[in-house]
Amino acid sequence: MEKGNVLMVCLGNICRSPLAQGIFEQLSKEFSITVDSAGTARYHIGSTPDPRSIKTALNHGIDISKQKARQFTRLDFDSFDYIFVMDLQNLKNVLELSQTEKERSKVKLLLTNEEVEDPYYFGNQGFEIVFNKIEKACKEIIGLWKQ
Repeated sequence: MEKGNVLMVCLGNICRSPLAQGIFEQLSKEFSITVDSAGTARYHIGSTPDPRSIKTALNHGIDISKQKARQFTRLDFDSFDYIFVMDLQNLKNVLELSQTEKERSKVKLLLTNEEVEDPYYFGNQGFEIVFNKIEKACKEIIGLWKQ
């Protein structure tokens, strides 16, 4: 797996994908890449991440407070080499916007055989669980780049 620009995608771009963006940015500092995040829905465009995501990230030394939510667009297929989605519904939503096999090949679940559940309704502990899952996946991807 070669290094490349990474987009993290969830539903509203305020919980999971901002965490994933922050974690991946932190872990990939040695690479000259772009890391961003987006949501498949329009709910929170322009909003900062959920305060619980911000707090969880800060507890791990990562500041995501300056991120702003945006919606995934077709242009993202041109800007990113890897598009990692958090769950099957968002995978479906992103793939529906793809037009070529090349675009579809860029889209994958962040966790190969598992979804990253939305912590929005599960309190602070849910955000910590999600952080740990995302961090593990990001470390695995970075590890493949270093081989």
